[in-house]
Amino acid sequence: MQFFKSERMLAIVERDLRKFFRSPALMMAAMVFPLVQLIVLGNAFGGKVRDAKLGIVDNDHGPQAIRVQEALQAVQSNARTFRPIVYNDERQMTEDIRKGNLNAGIVIPPRFSRDVYEHSRPKLGLVLDNTDNFMTSAFEDNLTKLVDALNQPEIQPRMLQQIELDVVELYPYIEYMKYLLPGSITLAMFVSVMIGGGIVYIDDKARGVHEGYLVTPITKMELVAGLNLAGAAKAMGAGIVLTVIGSLIAGVGGAFHPANLFWLLLLIATTSFAFIAMMFFMMVRVNDPLIPRAIFGILNTLLYFPSGAIYPTLAFPKWLQWIAWIDPFSYSVHGFKAVLLKGVGLAAIWPDLLYLGVFATVMFALSTLLFKRTL
Repeated sequence: MQFFKSERMLAIVERDLRKFFRSPALMMAAMVFPLVQLIVLGNAFGGKVRDAKLGIVDNDHGPQAIRVQEALQAVQSNARTFRPIVYNDERQMTEDIRKGNLNAGIVIPPRFSRDVYEHSRPKLGLVLDNTDNFMTSAFEDNLTKLVDALNQPEIQPRMLQQIELDVVELYPYIEYMKYLLPGSITLAMFVSVMIGGGIVYIDDKARGVHEGYLVTPITKMELVAGLNLAGAAKAMGAGIVLTVIGSLIAGVGGAFHPANLFWLLLLIATTSFAFIAMMFFMMVRVNDPLIPRAIFGILNTLLYFPSGAIYPTLAFPKWLQWIAWIDPFSYSVHGFKAVLLKGVGLAAIWPDLLYLGVFATVMFALSTLLFKRTL
């Protein structure tokens, strides 16, 4: 009867890591793509709208119309959300919006000032190019706030007759790049597992490397454990590098707090083992080198996007929420968000660690059962 020996397992780990570190291009590919995604998407989607072109047609020319234009000029001077451009012709402004020369337009109707003074439901017209949902939402939100401010009386009554919402934010403003960082770290580990665990494993099979293992007394568990441990080490390296570089780029200083560092390392290790165990389970019976290359794009989409890394899962349809519920990406992203963005510890991330640990154990056990120690 053969017994489990750590020396044989560690020999496999050493051989696999030596091969990996001799190919720095593999390491760079595993880390550069998530880092580029963090920088590009973080800046492309995370910023607030600046200097959008807003056309204005004033058909009233009264004191309240002037007040509206002054409010728009104040927005331009401070938040710089949009830049007002005065038009004399409403049709010309609408045509420029259609052509893309303007992002939106405001129409101040005739009798606007008189309607304000007579309290007869004064209205402003907002013309939007609603083919761009993001710009539409930005204009609607900003101009709704502006209209609410204009509705406030210049002299406040003694008795407050309107209900106000006093907003308390627990954390400072979270830029989108910071929001995207946990998903980028998780993606870096997954890409490392795909390349250093999936593709390399199948390529070794195709080259006959595993035939050499089969003529040795090494057991199935030792072989599977060695390959999983080597793959997890590669993924941990990618996770640590992305955590450090990504935190510096995104400005997440709390990542370097000693307590947070400990929880981050624990999350990186647990996630790495979960990912490599899952990847080995999917590849354990595969022999064709083209198969992993064909399915990795699908896997990336199926696991990364439903995880809440770039959009809240509560906005998903029910069937997609079920995918997110079983997706190990979801628990990794949630854990990294809790530590990096909120600075909380074990009280918030223990369910994530538990799921990832159980998931890794189940995948490892199934991989060992499915692994064939024969050609």
